[in-house]
Amino acid sequence: MAMNYNAKDEVDGGPPCASGGTAKNRRPDNTAFKQQRLPAWQPILTAGTVLPTFFIIGLIFIPIGIGIFVTSNNIREIEGNVFMYYGLSNFYQNHRRYVKSRDDSQLNGDVSALLNPSKECEPYRRNEDKPIAPCGAIANSMFNDTLELFLIGNESHPTPIPLKKKGIAWWTDKNVKFRNPPGGESLEERFKDTTKPVNWVKPVYMLDSEPDNNGFINEDFIVWMRTAALPTFRKLYRLIERKSDLHPTLPAGRYYLNITYNYPVHSFDGRKRMILSTISWMGGKNPFLGIAYITIGSISFLLGVVLLVINHKYRNSSNTADITI
Repeated sequence: MAMNYNAKDEVDGGPPCASGGTAKNRRPDNTAFKQQRLPAWQPILTAGTVLPTFFIIGLIFIPIGIGIFVTSNNIREIEGNVFMYYGLSNFYQNHRRYVKSRDDSQLNGDVSALLNPSKECEPYRRNEDKPIAPCGAIANSMFNDTLELFLIGNESHPTPIPLKKKGIAWWTDKNVKFRNPPGGESLEERFKDTTKPVNWVKPVYMLDSEPDNNGFINEDFIVWMRTAALPTFRKLYRLIERKSDLHPTLPAGRYYLNITYNYPVHSFDGRKRMILSTISWMGGKNPFLGIAYITIGSISFLLGVVLLVINHKYRNSSNTADITI
């Protein structure tokens, strides 16, 4: 006996098999999700809903931007505690391969990662057949100029300004993300089977003489390892603490900045600078955020005005065209 068969039979379940069974049904379950019967909502963009949005954004963003901009400009450089920064220009710490060139497990004190760093650190993973600690391009390019500030009260004996080197890193970085490897009594023993980064003058266990600011928990190193988002950036270098409410942190006078030049920037056409600044509730002096708020708010408000005029004009024309005689 002949039997007809087509593709529709296969989708719908097919004809009974000779053995009495049926072919497997490939039809999706009869549910709202699989049959695409879920409820949906699509906003209808009308002048009555769009125009108020533009005006509201403008009215909110412009005052916020003005407040941030004024606050940033009011930050003075000789009041309260003074923060010393070093700045670099044309240095792209946001490059994808550069950002990935590190081993967070190694920086967290993991012994296995210390001796066998991640392949992401290449080509700064091993040197002289020893693992590099800390490995990667970020650590290898660490800023290492030395800055010293002096008050010239007496030409023959300038007074050095005390620069605090601890307390400049984020607490979470210092106490959670960066840890020295466990092991021997001295830090040198813990790093004995490793070698320093190629561009470093001394190994990681000689970054500082104080045990709580040496190795992977050195705060200058921690600050550098937090990569910047833009090619022109500043990083906190030292803190100048105010000693008395009766006297300014940096009194008026002539100052002398002594720079030990170790960090070349000519190869990438960069520039270096030193910044002294206080901070406010929004951080250091940086007008970018205020300008961005003012710009976005102004553009939104302007678009609202333009669309309001266009809507008023063409709505009247449409109403006139609908009049029949």
